[in-house]
Amino acid sequence: MAELRWHPFTKDWVMIASHRQARPQMPKDWCPFCPGSGKVPDDYDVYKYDNDFPALSQNPPAPDDVANDFFQTAEAYGKCEVILYSPGHTTTLPELTDAHVTKLVDLWSERFTELSKDEKLKYIFIFENRGDVVGVTMPHPHGQIYGYPFVPKKIELEAQSAKEHFAEKGECIYCRMLEEEQSFKKRVIFQTKHFTVFLPFFSEYPYGVYIFSNRHAGTIAELSAEEKEDLAVCLKQTVGMLDNLFGYRFPYMMCMHNAPINGEDTGEYWHFHIEFFPPMRAADKQKFNASSETGVWAHCNPTCPEDTSEELRQAHKRYIDSTK
Repeated sequence: MAELRWHPFTKDWVMIASHRQARPQMPKDWCPFCPGSGKVPDDYDVYKYDNDFPALSQNPPAPDDVANDFFQTAEAYGKCEVILYSPGHTTTLPELTDAHVTKLVDLWSERFTELSKDEKLKYIFIFENRGDVVGVTMPHPHGQIYGYPFVPKKIELEAQSAKEHFAEKGECIYCRMLEEEQSFKKRVIFQTKHFTVFLPFFSEYPYGVYIFSNRHAGTIAELSAEEKEDLAVCLKQTVGMLDNLFGYRFPYMMCMHNAPINGEDTGEYWHFHIEFFPPMRAADKQKFNASSETGVWAHCNPTCPEDTSEELRQAHKRYIDSTK
């Protein structure tokens, strides 16, 4: 059973996908993402794999007969893909070569472009869940892509804020924020030629870094070949930095914010960026999204961004030193 159900309080769609309860935990002696499994090619670098338990599909079943003049349902139309980072079952992103991660960035860009051709899709979400703490069932290095038939609420609010700021100030809200962070300096962790990594002024998570394109571009597909190569380097360094923070493979949610598609043109005011949400507030303490965060979306960061920025800068230095 898979369908969309309308939340009348928040004016947002909720994906109902009861069949996903059957998705397996990682088998002890077998991995479907490893070469030789019969599920993937015997030889690949990076690979797109259609999700075996999709919440959304391009051939969705009819919704259950439970709607009325108040409760609304819709077909769970969309696309769910898995992006395999490497054939190596335990290989982490920072352990891959720059050229290999560039292939990953190129694949993300190719899939974004291809999925955008489906006019029923309104948002392409590229993301990665890493670690048991965030519910990963398959430890083989991978991320996912969801193609939604609607613009998710957070993206809708973000786009509205960006549009209002552009109308009022005549500038991109993201470019302005990047300018402010670069000017203040204390929350900037590191910069590559084309990207800046910083802990935002309003960070909801102790180590929730953002990666911003230095150039105003709306989507990953708009990046030049040189920018994509640089993004690969930046991603390696970001994950390597997080792994060096406390000396273990750091769990996180990586969320890529591309512009909405197949709707209003957001090119003037949307700016490509990546947001990280690591669910740790110390080496041995997890940050839970409890009642305040979950019930009313009122986040509380138990750390000072200017202090944790320094921790991250030191972790980045340790990572860079380890690669020399």
